[in-house]
Amino acid sequence: MGEDTDATPTLNHRGFLPDHNYVTEADIISTVEFNHTGELLATGDKGGRVVIFQREPESKFEPFSQGEYNVYSTFQSHEPEFDYLKSLEIEEKINKIRWLPQQNAAHFLLSTNDKTIKLWKVSERDKRPEGYNLKDEEGRIKDISTVTSLQVPVLKPMDLMVEVSPRRVFANAHTYHVNSISVNSDYETYMSADDLRINLWHLDITDRSFNIVDIKPTNMEDLTEVITAAEFHPHHCNLFVYSSSKGTLRLCDMREAALCDKHSKLFEEPEDPSARSFFSEIISSVSDVKFSHSGRYLLTRDYLTAKVWDLNMESKPLETYQVHDYLRSKLCSLYENDCIFDKFECAWNGSDSVIMTGAYNNFFRMFDRNTKRDVTLEASRESSKPRAVLKPRRVCAAGGKRRKDDISVDSLDFTKKILHTAWHPTENIIAIAATNNLYIFQDKLNSEMH
Repeated sequence: MGEDTDATPTLNHRGFLPDHNYVTEADIISTVEFNHTGELLATGDKGGRVVIFQREPESKFEPFSQGEYNVYSTFQSHEPEFDYLKSLEIEEKINKIRWLPQQNAAHFLLSTNDKTIKLWKVSERDKRPEGYNLKDEEGRIKDISTVTSLQVPVLKPMDLMVEVSPRRVFANAHTYHVNSISVNSDYETYMSADDLRINLWHLDITDRSFNIVDIKPTNMEDLTEVITAAEFHPHHCNLFVYSSSKGTLRLCDMREAALCDKHSKLFEEPEDPSARSFFSEIISSVSDVKFSHSGRYLLTRDYLTAKVWDLNMESKPLETYQVHDYLRSKLCSLYENDCIFDKFECAWNGSDSVIMTGAYNNFFRMFDRNTKRDVTLEASRESSKPRAVLKPRRVCAAGGKRRKDDISVDSLDFTKKILHTAWHPTENIIAIAATNNLYIFQDKLNSEMH
């Protein structure tokens, strides 16, 4: 599946960071998201910036240039703030970006940090008005007494300019850190989730939202789980799912009640008592949940596995994929260095036949649901030369028999991790965030990958 994967050049997120060793915290990419057509790709970083990349159109003279993404616009989405009532510093880090479906020539996207969600308009301007009656060429208001004749203003061509402007700011609705935002299929509402509550917003109304899930106990000492991710169904505007730190998924129907504290379906895999350990609860926490494009399945990621659930079967997952089972023997050291709390995301391909998720050592994994083949690939500067073919990698468990080019689990670099990935909605183009670098890989023509 991965042997035929072709690589376009690495896109350095800031453009001037030459080496992994010189990474500053603000430059680390914290979210990646394609828009609904795949022509635009947005990344957010820990410095509160959003960088939008645009896909280059196909050229007759450069047939291989299609699929390459170049910087389209960069803007500062969030600034660091301070909550004086709670004496808390609010980071500018972008937690999530979600695109709205395009309705006109402009594009709209939502971005959020821990507390505040913003709606941004991204538009192009290639003409400017000239010939105002009451303003001079520099925009200053003229003295009316000097105006002796009237003229009709005209639009003159100018160099293309991309303008990004904030249209709405949705604030003061979350006590805890926002971990998810999801746009509804009605394209009028969206939801935002924090550790204990989920709120429903209308895109045109900023001063109020409706609380649709609240799992906060009366006494916080009784707290047993938190919300880790939430997403709307892609086709049914009344359905949404949220995951918890206990490894459960709850499907809710907003038609049943205004407050969806009682779920419609609970997806939970029974625990094997013989496999229980000190780390069981930590590694079972769901870090990401995604509906398939068809809306029939759910894809979840916990620390060691990716699982596919059928909406019609709550008792156990339909498929379970081991992402890096060789780490089971390393859980103690991963707990000590806090890596066990890393939150890996997951993604579907356009036809829901392949899933992708990240791992350590800048590795990412792909699983073909039809053929049951899987592959480990690496996002690195060595593999990022134009049209370089990615070679499958293999990790050898501790004490296992090593083949040539195998990597020992003891030599994995746990500081290099692929947490954020995105898949083009219709084509085999993937975006991989590796610390401060964005890698875009494109499938070769006549590839075997589905």
